[in-house]
Amino acid sequence: MRDMAKEVYEKMKVGSAAWIRPVAAKGDTLPAFQAAHDSAKQLAEGGLITIGKVTRQGEWIDAIQIRRLA
Repeated sequence: MRDMAKEVYEKMKVGSAAWIRPVAAKGDTLPAFQAAHDSAKQLAEGGLITIGKVTRQGEWIDAIQIRRLA
């Protein structure tokens, strides 16, 4: 499984914001996307990003807004 949060983080510039969303064309599903939230939380705990907003579709997380700090 690919680490979507890390992929987005590596493409960002310091100070920029981005949304992480599952991409159906790459085989992402909402159940599998839940791991991206865990990965984003680890990046936030490491002081690399802040998590701005998390949106849900029912019980599933469907988008995460992050801002790169370092």
